Amino acid sequence: MNANNPLLVDGELPAFSQITPDDVTPAIDALLADSRAGVAALTAAGAPRDFRSVMLPQERLEQRIAQAWSPVSHLHSVADSEALRKVYGPAEEKLTDHALEVGQNRDLYAAVQAVADAPEFAHLSRAQRALVEHALRDFKLSGVALEEPARSRFREIGVELSKLSTEFSNAVLDATDAWHERITDERDLAGIPESGRAVLRQYAKEQGFEGYLVTLKQPSVQAVMTYADHRGLRERVYWAYQTRASDQGPHAGKYDNSERIERIMALRHEAAKLLGFANAAEESLATKMAGTPAEVLEFLRDLGARARPVAQQELATLRDFAASELKIDNLEAWDVAYSAEKLRQQQYALDEEQLKPYFPLPAVIDGLFGLVQRLYGITLAPRDGVDVWHPDVRYYDVTDRDGRVFAGAYIDLYARSGKRGGAWMDVCRARFDDGAHAQLPVAFLTCNFAPPTEGRPALLTHDDVLTLFHEFGHGFHHLLTEVPLPSVGGIDGVEWDAVELPSQFMENFGWNREALDLFARHWQTGERLPEELFQRMLAARHFHAGLFLVRQLEFALFDFLLHLEYDPAKGARTLEVLEQARHEVAVLHPPAWQRFPHAFSHIFAGGYAAGYYSYLWAELLSADAFGAFEEQAVDGRSVIDAATGDRFRREILAVGASRPAFESFVAFRGRKPEPEALLRSHGLAA
Repeated sequence: MNANNPLLVDGELPAFSQITPDDVTPAIDALLADSRAGVAALTAAGAPRDFRSVMLPQERLEQRIAQAWSPVSHLHSVADSEALRKVYGPAEEKLTDHALEVGQNRDLYAAVQAVADAPEFAHLSRAQRALVEHALRDFKLSGVALEEPARSRFREIGVELSKLSTEFSNAVLDATDAWHERITDERDLAGIPESGRAVLRQYAKEQGFEGYLVTLKQPSVQAVMTYADHRGLRERVYWAYQTRASDQGPHAGKYDNSERIERIMALRHEAAKLLGFANAAEESLATKMAGTPAEVLEFLRDLGARARPVAQQELATLRDFAASELKIDNLEAWDVAYSAEKLRQQQYALDEEQLKPYFPLPAVIDGLFGLVQRLYGITLAPRDGVDVWHPDVRYYDVTDRDGRVFAGAYIDLYARSGKRGGAWMDVCRARFDDGAHAQLPVAFLTCNFAPPTEGRPALLTHDDVLTLFHEFGHGFHHLLTEVPLPSVGGIDGVEWDAVELPSQFMENFGWNREALDLFARHWQTGERLPEELFQRMLAARHFHAGLFLVRQLEFALFDFLLHLEYDPAKGARTLEVLEQARHEVAVLHPPAWQRFPHAFSHIFAGGYAAGYYSYLWAELLSADAFGAFEEQAVDGRSVIDAATGDRFRREILAVGASRPAFESFVAFRGRKPEPEALLRSHGLAA
């Protein structure tokens, strides 16, 4: 291997400033060749068939590839370029093909099966047994049992799906970056608060324009759709945003994902059938808590039956308000957020702009760190001199109670060009100890908040605060794992409909007075968030809870039905299935030209295919888990309880996928999850 290639250097952290697109292909080729040689050695005739000789070498080989690919994949998301794209797609295809090649290697499967069949298996640790069991399951899901030509066809499908996923994501990013509207007359921005205008000024400045620039980046869309009095501007932004990467809108056909969706759905269905599943939804549940498609549909439809009447009443009230107070007689999709914000202000005298001065980003970060120090006994300390991909990025060492560095995290929080939208946590390094070398876990924590502007820090909305807490929840799931085997440590291997439990759990503290007091102070005066404002915030917490839930149910039902009911003779029927889902649960019906699925990256370019329901499934678990903290907070005791936090860390965060998520939940809570917890968290319990 080329020792000068930064992707092949076995350093503690990636050397981001040294990585170039030219490094990617030779690094991946070298690592794949090394992996093939390694697999050949451990499957050779006469090679030992014990855990140390079969499972640990596989983990080692996979970690070498992951260590090189992780920074490349991350740069593709946060600092995209044409040169990187040219090498990224082909490299990802090679990696996908290799993963399927390994997954279909019958000699390797036999070696792992031999480990499982040996008498020593019973004496392995829980995590070691889980690694073997997961590996055997994944072999089957990779088509190891298939005969030719089905085996080769399954591999071809996997490679093509990987390529389509990348193309889908690129199209959404390109369509997002392609549209903007210059504003020179400030009157066109009437209603948008100064913090929002400052962001639009900043966007204009970055492009060398005078005045303001409205874009499709999240802070801009949020400012316009929520506050702009100019109805025409709201409509144009909605039109551009909701038709991204489709056959409609300002760039109709240019970045169109329609054919990609058709092809993705056809290939997923074909792959599922090859493995013996009825459809891709059934295949998806092989790695989830939910047992059957019927169980998922019952969960979604039961929730829909409870939430829809509430949502219908909320919408009727909103229509009446818009007509009488705002003179909007026909409430359109681009009027909903704007009208809802006005109604919320009237009902609760609460405006997000009143709250933002109390959530300066530096203080929120400090408060979050203070919270987890009390909950889990960990400290996050900034480390200077770490090689990063952008000047805004900060690196933190995570230190445990005994003072040892336990993990690390990169934090990248501001929206910018070349960075995909949304918020996410991803793995930079996994915890791994093979007896010879110990590797600490490192996370990427990424958001897209409005950046600081001249004279003021970045000010967050309360929703932004919840987003930050959510992503750090994922981060701590990865960073606080005590399982030293990457494939079953941290978030890896955890059932997809349980993996959101730690993230959604953290959001609860964003509503807790005691937690808010750790950071909610006015950025100019240092004044605490006034109690009267906090009470209004709490009162407004469940404002339009019904509308929020039916929107999530619409996405979840659409995704699940799309994969469950796919018929090769009819094709994906994307818009038809979306309309079917909306007919069941939605109360708002957008214009016929809206193309929401074409930018639904979660299911077409992420890991949520036939699994978007897991956000709601895990929210049930997280609401019930937070109940343990609330229940012990009696007689003046703190909800930020170290003993309960320790138990959550030990039973949920530390164990990764070394045992089923259901067992971990019961170990923490002392009982099965109670469905009413989800309804209570939305204020909808009977």
